Amino acid sequence: MKFKWLYKNNNSKIILFFNGWGMDDGVVKHLNPEDYDVLMFYDYSTLDTDFNFESLNIYLEKNLIAWSMGVMIGSCLASSLALSHREGKKVAINGTLKPIDAKFGIHPKIYDLTIKGFDEKGREKFISSMFDKKFEINCQREISEQLSELIALKNYQADESFKYNKILISDNDKIIPTKSQVAFWGKEPNLKGGHCPFFNFTKWSELL
Repeated sequence: MKFKWLYKNNNSKIILFFNGWGMDDGVVKHLNPEDYDVLMFYDYSTLDTDFNFESLNIYLEKNLIAWSMGVMIGSCLASSLALSHREGKKVAINGTLKPIDAKFGIHPKIYDLTIKGFDEKGREKFISSMFDKKFEINCQREISEQLSELIALKNYQADESFKYNKILISDNDKIIPTKSQVAFWGKEPNLKGGHCPFFNFTKWSELL
């Protein structure tokens, strides 16, 4: 797993962002951090990381925002993040704790077909399916790296005891179907748009 500081300005509050599969900071770099430091985790080809989680204990408030496959990964690493220490919000966006599942996520057969046919054309199709409008994003991730991550995600299992305290669901999600999210969380959609909602916001704090 990789990490990247999007903003590190010695603030007293931090947002820990678990990105979706295959993505880099292109989908969130327009968001204003205001008085938050923002640390992004991404590339879940492995969950091993050399990040020092204890370094986060300097913050007076720690918030978790997880998107898509990041919702599952965020739960897996919750104990390392020590969120109970100066805890803030824990936000799940367009994901579930069972993201590869016939009822609560992407149907396993569809997921396997995605792996089997993944190439440049497949990546372009995926990115276009994330939005309900035309957005241009220039993801710098390598296809081979994305495929490795796609395969690895099948091997992870969420910590289902972990509780998100804010759930955001788009009404037109074509990646992790809206109906699957509704079935898992028992909540109705509360966002307009597709799987990637970030271009409807201007500040990180709007997601908290």
